[in-house]
Amino acid sequence: MAISRNTVVPEWFNPNPWFPPYELRTSIFQEAMQDVYDFLYDVNVGLRGKGLPRLDDMLRPAALSGILSDMLTARIAAHSQTLCENKYFNGHPDLIVCGVYANDAVKAGEEGIEIKATRKTGGAVDTHGARKQIMCVFVYEVDNHTQPVDDRAPLTFTEVYLGPVEVTDFRRNARGELGTRTATLDAEGIKKLRRYWLYLRPRSSAASPASE
Repeated sequence: MAISRNTVVPEWFNPNPWFPPYELRTSIFQEAMQDVYDFLYDVNVGLRGKGLPRLDDMLRPAALSGILSDMLTARIAAHSQTLCENKYFNGHPDLIVCGVYANDAVKAGEEGIEIKATRKTGGAVDTHGARKQIMCVFVYEVDNHTQPVDDRAPLTFTEVYLGPVEVTDFRRNARGELGTRTATLDAEGIKKLRRYWLYLRPRSSAASPASE
């Protein structure tokens, strides 16, 4: 069995990142991402040891993105001195400034960061509505094709964007009578968010970084 433990690459971080006024630093995001890598390694070693599929292969893409978003929210909060998880179920944003809202819970707040994870290169991700907010989008890759399975590359974060967006940066997505209404950054909105890159894999890096 050759399950790999992935490692965050410090050189892929922006040397001059933009951060909102929440006492953030690059190391907080590096530690949170590494926590996710370590969790996936431990879980996948256990699953493969029992002859079960890796978690990356077992979950549907939307489910995996949701789990990653929740994990990253929790781990950033754990490493931050100023941000905590929004305790309001499905409240916005995911991370809020500790002590600003009663019981650290708010249905729709303005102070904090919304966390998203997606496989879509460039950070285009659906949201539940167009809002003025600070968005943090983690883009990741999953190897579901290499054979044998145990030789597959571990899940890899390839891009992270952290920046402010406005309501006018979104386009609304028509989903019909039975669909859930969503909004996605439009072409100009995506360009705007990409200017606030925090972590970016160089194009010359063809393979995901990993260590045994």
